[in-house]
Amino acid sequence: MANVSRRPNGKWRARYRDEAGNEHARHFDRKIDGQRWLDEVTASVVTGQYVDPGAGRITLAQYFAQWSAQQVWVDGTEKAMSLAVRSSTFKNLELRKIRPTHVERWVKIMRDGDPAKENSRKLAPGTIHTRVSNVRAVLRAAVRDKLISSDPAENVALPRLRKAEAAMTLPSSEEVGALIAAANDTFGVFVALCAFAGLRLGEAAAVQVRDIDFLRKQLTVARQVQRAGGKKVDIRLPKYGSERVVFLPQALLDTLSAHIAKLDGAGRERWLFLGEEGNPPHQNTVTYWWGKTRKAADVSGVKLHDLRHYFASGLIASGCDVVTVQRALGHSKATTTLNTYAHLWPSAEDRTRQAAADLMTQALSAADSVRTKEAK
Repeated sequence: MANVSRRPNGKWRARYRDEAGNEHARHFDRKIDGQRWLDEVTASVVTGQYVDPGAGRITLAQYFAQWSAQQVWVDGTEKAMSLAVRSSTFKNLELRKIRPTHVERWVKIMRDGDPAKENSRKLAPGTIHTRVSNVRAVLRAAVRDKLISSDPAENVALPRLRKAEAAMTLPSSEEVGALIAAANDTFGVFVALCAFAGLRLGEAAAVQVRDIDFLRKQLTVARQVQRAGGKKVDIRLPKYGSERVVFLPQALLDTLSAHIAKLDGAGRERWLFLGEEGNPPHQNTVTYWWGKTRKAADVSGVKLHDLRHYFASGLIASGCDVVTVQRALGHSKATTTLNTYAHLWPSAEDRTRQAAADLMTQALSAADSVRTKEAK
């Protein structure tokens, strides 16, 4: 029920009742303005966009605590979502009061650092995109729950991401060889797993003897190591979509076999690499090993994760298609593989030139053969 009526003071009172029977009213100087407001409310009800004016009085942090408890997430997702919300500068604002300018200010602080805090850390564009995306997931959930009418972070400008070819460092085969040669026997195997099987740091650290099938020449990526505070490590499932089987070259299998033969009491569940207290190595430990190895090899500007790019580039150079590379790297979507490595695949122009070159080589070879016969 909705109507517009004149009050004794000359104002026009527009009112309506929502689905719950609660009355909402506003006063206007002109009847036409009151009717227009009621028409807007009616339109929002018909299109399913109606939001109770009294809703959204809960803060972002409070709503996230309630909403996240209902989500089916792996530990990594839960921690990433929680970190994003905690880092937002408007987490203690009521949802209904969050404006695009609040989100824009947060983005600027992440990019430039917080001027109110000494030594405030500046975040990379990729990290900023991830955090904003995670907070937007919460805000969109609030829209679905009819707490706010729209997502205030929509259309907020974010820092430009660098192109994959500009952001990526591809080590040369000479550099990879130098790193393996400079590493001690154990870490040399670790480097080899990253360079010739494309494993991430956490995946390589979590390999057990049973994961390697020497008969089928393959390795199963079944878990990963993540930080768990201090020197503790947390053993988890790989990133979503990253559980996979990687096919290994014989040379890498020989390296792994020699390494396993040196392990003390090597059972099937024995960690391939050891950190403290019988656990697989902590990320900080691996980073320390990598720093020493890189210095000894006199190789600068190469991160351990770049060995994964090296592996991917080798597959692409050998003619592997997108799906093959996707499965080998454990990407959940082929689009992720393309977004990261599209610049490494030969273009149509490259393939045309190569095809023409092959034809020319064959034709000139035949011509030389004819000339040779005629000369005889």
